[in-house]
Amino acid sequence: MTAKVIFNPYAGRWLALKRKEELVTALEVAGIDFELVSTGKHGDGIELAAKAVEQGYSPIIAAGGDGSVSEVVNGIMQAADSNGTVPPILLGVMPLGSANDFVYNLHLPKDLGEAGKIIAAGKYRAIDLCHVTTSETGQERYFDNNAAIGLEPYITLIQQRIIHVQGMFRYLLATLIGIRDNPRWLMHLTWEGGEFHGPVTLVTVGNCPRTGGLFYMAPHADPFDGKLTFVYGYMATRLQILKLLPRTMKSGSGSYVEHPNIHEIHSPWLKVVLDNPTPAHADGEIFAQSINEIEYRIIPEKLRVLSP
Repeated sequence: MTAKVIFNPYAGRWLALKRKEELVTALEVAGIDFELVSTGKHGDGIELAAKAVEQGYSPIIAAGGDGSVSEVVNGIMQAADSNGTVPPILLGVMPLGSANDFVYNLHLPKDLGEAGKIIAAGKYRAIDLCHVTTSETGQERYFDNNAAIGLEPYITLIQQRIIHVQGMFRYLLATLIGIRDNPRWLMHLTWEGGEFHGPVTLVTVGNCPRTGGLFYMAPHADPFDGKLTFVYGYMATRLQILKLLPRTMKSGSGSYVEHPNIHEIHSPWLKVVLDNPTPAHADGEIFAQSINEIEYRIIPEKLRVLSP
């Protein structure tokens, strides 16, 4: 069956475009019959993936970074039938981004040649998929890796404005600027078996543990356990946040979730109501600039990913 390759030349701040020939060669050497289309603007990946599903392509291959993978996933879900059933589409990934968190979290190969071999082999694993909706606007988004409100998307907006720094240093610089600003929110969180009301610095929701190439914002998230893993907490001062920052880069002992002010919860759903608005992101993409109510839910074993 012919694969549809959705290629994002902008991934890695245009580094993907320089690797297009390498991408094509890797797919050809792997013996994959494919058609390649390129995205030209934000959101194209969603439309192209939905169209590919409707035309019967499988697998659908995201060639780009985490944002590219997320758009393809949303396109596949957009093409679901009226019963909400997703066709048995296989997702392949050719990593061309800066962070490639999705690839890292699922232990997929970073080398394009090896990634091509995995896709050609046709073996897959079904992972959980997450869904987020905003009450005021009805906006919705699926995410495969990570989403957040509060400080994290606030930092995402900052890093999008940084144009002279690339890669992991851009994320780190944006984080330091966000800590300097020290925004905070008053939130009411409810989840299966619990609730919290009070000041919150961040709420981060993970299907997988690593995000931003450096940070383990939901260090115990597991995309196979049928639950969201969300973390919330409040740090009053810039110094407290700054001291905690290095611990967000630890996945095991010493993680920031061990701090008494930080709480990590596993639940199939989470609802949040805020007294003042926050931006919201899913898989690093800002999908709402200002929201006061938001809901997250897990969809177990929804996404078929070509894997070792």
